[in-house]
Amino acid sequence: MLSLEGEHIYLRALEPEDLDFLYELENNTAIWEISGTTTPYAKHVLKFYLENAHKDIYEVKQLRLSICNKDKQVIGLIDLFDFDPKNRRAGVGIIVLKDKNRNKGIGAEALSLLCNYAFNSLDLRQLYANVMLDNAASIHLFKKNGFKEVGVKKDWIYSNGVYKDEILYQKINS
Repeated sequence: MLSLEGEHIYLRALEPEDLDFLYELENNTAIWEISGTTTPYAKHVLKFYLENAHKDIYEVKQLRLSICNKDKQVIGLIDLFDFDPKNRRAGVGIIVLKDKNRNKGIGAEALSLLCNYAFNSLDLRQLYANVMLDNAASIHLFKKNGFKEVGVKKDWIYSNGVYKDEILYQKINS
């Protein structure tokens, strides 16, 4: 049986009570560079998003899950995006919001659970991640979870007047 529960965390669908967490996350300008966000989100927009988060991955081509600790507190999000069942692949994104929860294995455990779900339940063959060259923590996370660097997108992200390179990582389930 496939489980979305690990030793220290579990993954679950978004719930209406995640609104405040989502509001804090989406309006955190420190992560806009990696999320591609350019303007703040209003709570009513995020509430509408949560009301529609139940839609099937085959319909909306994405899946966002809450990363929760054993105290049932949401501490991050992990996404499958650009879901492509024909070619059996999807992109992966992950964020652990607070610094106090980072570098404790939470991201690695969440990514491992998601990979297991994607390969075994969704029957995907490959996952990929886009990571900025200066994001050492994410580079370490994806490499630790068996993702391989397959290319560099030069000058891919324009942020604060500077172009930055982005690395493409892939994990193929053979």
